[in-house]
Amino acid sequence: RENSSENILSSANRVLLHEGRLMLAESTRLIDVYLFLFDDFLLITKIKRNKKKHGGSDTSLTPVCPSLTPELQSFIREGGFCTVLDQPIPLDRLVLKNVEPV
Repeated sequence: RENSSENILSSANRVLLHEGRLMLAESTRLIDVYLFLFDDFLLITKIKRNKKKHGGSDTSLTPVCPSLTPELQSFIREGGFCTVLDQPIPLDRLVLKNVEPV
């Protein structure tokens, strides 16, 4: 739905609490994801790497948001990007469980 998707990430009062890389177990495979934990929801994005080389362009000059972690800034400068994997998960519906590493 067009209207709701425009407003979901645009709150001026939203605070980014934490972000980072994680391996998501989905059925029989692992997916490289990047999580953004805001004060009201969790956003899971899939990490995509640009397989094409930029011919002669200097990607070190690519503008990157300074509030992002150095790891994510570097990834973006190399032509990578994140796409939203699924709808954001509201924190009031999120259940966390400790699991043993496999």
